[in-house]
Amino acid sequence: MAGELSPSPILQDALVILGAAGIVIPVFARFKITPVIGFILIGILVGPFGLGALVYDYDWLQYITISDPEGLDPFAEFGIILLLFTIGLELSFNRLWQMRRLVFGLGAMELLVIGSSLAFVLAMMGQFWIGALALGFALAFSSTAIVLPISGTRSPVGRAALSMLLFEDIMIVPIVFILGALAPYAQSDGDSSIVTVLWQGGLVVIALLVLGRIALPRLFAQAARTKSPELFLAASLLVVIGASLATAATGLSPIVGALIAGLLIAETEYHGEVESIMEPFKGLALGIFLITVGMSIDLRSIWENLWPIVAAVVLVLVFKALVTGMLLRFMGARRSTAAETGILMASPSETTLIVLSAAGSAMLIQPGTAQFWQIVTAIGLTVTPLLAMLGRAIGRHVEPVPELTEEERGEPRVIIIGVGRVGMLVADMLKAHDRPYVAIDSDADLISEARKLGYLATFGDAARGDALSRLGIERSPAVVLTMDEPVLAQRLTHKLRKAYPDLLIVARARDSVHAADLYRAGASHAVPETLESSLQLSEAVLGDIGVPMGPVIASIHEKRDEFRDLIQKDAGLEHKPKLRTSSLQN
Repeated sequence: MAGELSPSPILQDALVILGAAGIVIPVFARFKITPVIGFILIGILVGPFGLGALVYDYDWLQYITISDPEGLDPFAEFGIILLLFTIGLELSFNRLWQMRRLVFGLGAMELLVIGSSLAFVLAMMGQFWIGALALGFALAFSSTAIVLPISGTRSPVGRAALSMLLFEDIMIVPIVFILGALAPYAQSDGDSSIVTVLWQGGLVVIALLVLGRIALPRLFAQAARTKSPELFLAASLLVVIGASLATAATGLSPIVGALIAGLLIAETEYHGEVESIMEPFKGLALGIFLITVGMSIDLRSIWENLWPIVAAVVLVLVFKALVTGMLLRFMGARRSTAAETGILMASPSETTLIVLSAAGSAMLIQPGTAQFWQIVTAIGLTVTPLLAMLGRAIGRHVEPVPELTEEERGEPRVIIIGVGRVGMLVADMLKAHDRPYVAIDSDADLISEARKLGYLATFGDAARGDALSRLGIERSPAVVLTMDEPVLAQRLTHKLRKAYPDLLIVARARDSVHAADLYRAGASHAVPETLESSLQLSEAVLGDIGVPMGPVIASIHEKRDEFRDLIQKDAGLEHKPKLRTSSLQN
């Protein structure tokens, strides 16, 4: 009919994506399954090889299918950029420097050994050596977008995975350039192009580091003064997009700029607010990326080449898992960590698809070969959550972590989150006053060491799942957060206060600014390390110069209360949170 308005393809695609998110996330959360699988399955269902193929026969299907899969690619790329940005927020330059041995040692060995080994096998199977090299290194990549949300970045598995993935992200640009230089019709200036990208990219990175340290605190301070969430969100998006465009303009990957932006903001006191604001956008954009992965899977083509595809998937997964696990053992990792990380990192990556596309454009591999390995990669991405569960089960089997007995779970206990130096000291004080406790940590090495020293400790990630529920947090008189992870402590405090309004939450803080953040998140008490060290120094000097200990202790307590009141005032709290009455009090 003339003048009839046709539905907007963009709005139709938005309807499908938001509808998928509204269905997938609650349903899979109910069954405690990662929504990664759900988004990929939705992509298969609504993509051009699923219901989208029937649109011409049934017009009404256009409202529940994706009409232009390629149109979602920019949103999928933005999801990966936001993912790397939030990873940067969880890190810091000091922590990254501490990981340099893993990144440039373990990460380099993993990529080089797996890439060259797969290339050798493919060459022996008849693939021309340049194409075999391209395929080998393409398949050696693992998925940053899927692996890190599953593993986190703080457990031994998460740290090992992060180090390898960071090196892979660094190597994307050199590998793509080398493939272009090896192309049959490549220009002779390939080497000079790489050098140009490296020096220009290096200058941009240095400029971002310098300008970021100067400008970002002022930018977010101004946004904070307005008390406008919209302005804070706009400033966050400005920083991450600007940094990504700056690195992309020199030929580097935009995710390098996103990671640097996250690291810079992590050094400011506004990192917690930025992370909470960006979290929903990251999750939705990541869901779009996973839907695009699902849309690339052609079930008919898989069926026609079922056994070769199955064999390729199994061989790649097994080989990568074995090599990664052996390298981790060589680097000194525990058997459980090596087994779980190796299996988790076994699948190919979204980066594999980028490298395959570059190899195809450079005419290093045939289109049919590229399509075959794209299907293998899509299937590998789909099964990554299943690999995570398999790896966790095998890791616990090869090296079981001591669990609490039923008797140890029975009575209400103070829960100590973190079993490092501070956590053990808190446990010692609780034992000295006959107060039952239990410590929880996601580092299996720390748990085993604490058990050997006689501490009641169990393995678990307090930030995930029902780990604290298993310890009886509903009946616990208090929770003590001892980890030296400011972002995690603040996030966990907020989560606990929301779930348990009357719970006594005592948190370790780096300084008075971090303590104020913890009070705003809901901490009952936040103890700054800098304050306590100053008070201990004062106590020591006053006692040694002859001041009676009674007045000294009284003045120390008075000064501590004074500083606590000031910090709470800075946090905008007029009254302390209501505390649960302890069932262990005499």
